[in-house]
Amino acid sequence: MKIRAVLFDAYGTLLDVHSVALLAEQLYPGYGERLSILWRDKQIEYTRLVSMSGRGTGPEPGVGSALYRPFWDLTRAGLRYAAQRLSLAMPAAVEDRLMNEYRHLSAFPDSREVLAELQRRRIPTGILSNGDPEMLDVAVKSAGFAGLLQHVISVHPARRYKTDPAAYALGTAALGLPAREVLFVSSNGWDAIGATWFGYTTLWINRGGLPLDPLGADPTHTGSSLRDVLALLAPVPA
Repeated sequence: MKIRAVLFDAYGTLLDVHSVALLAEQLYPGYGERLSILWRDKQIEYTRLVSMSGRGTGPEPGVGSALYRPFWDLTRAGLRYAAQRLSLAMPAAVEDRLMNEYRHLSAFPDSREVLAELQRRRIPTGILSNGDPEMLDVAVKSAGFAGLLQHVISVHPARRYKTDPAAYALGTAALGLPAREVLFVSSNGWDAIGATWFGYTTLWINRGGLPLDPLGADPTHTGSSLRDVLALLAPVPA
């Protein structure tokens, strides 16, 4: 099957969600990594909670969730929980510093290189992310991705988070392509599985050498670097 476009997850795939650990460690010596990990875990847990708890009660019958909150709000809620769980006093000014750091996450070293090569090959690219539009706009500019992505797609219009099919459907609608002709790339195993169930051709970037979740839904491909995206696509002459 010819791949005609590539969609990337943003947080954890193109952007290093744990780059916040450096500032966290400066603010709370000995706690930076633990704070970062717990913060991320609760952020994702909250997306699932609000997506699963309000089906059919959104603004239109059967659409969205009355419990939906933008990803920025859930990110802040996750940080507050993590600080309380670790018994860390967090004044409002410190909370704002960490949230601003999350707004400007570092890109993985190979992210821009791969996006630039896809652009050279004239392969349409995009982000399909849980992030709300404002978060993604800042993150894309801060990471130096502006001009390298044809689509920056937030789940916000669906008011559902991944792995809800309504979230993945935004990607195929934006590209105007069947899911099987789109390579969906994520370093989050749960996201790669959800996208596989939806019908995308998938690539799981397993940077940590983690075991596959035994749910009977193997990603189409597995790699260890974003450069593996390029290996799945036909090269073009220099």
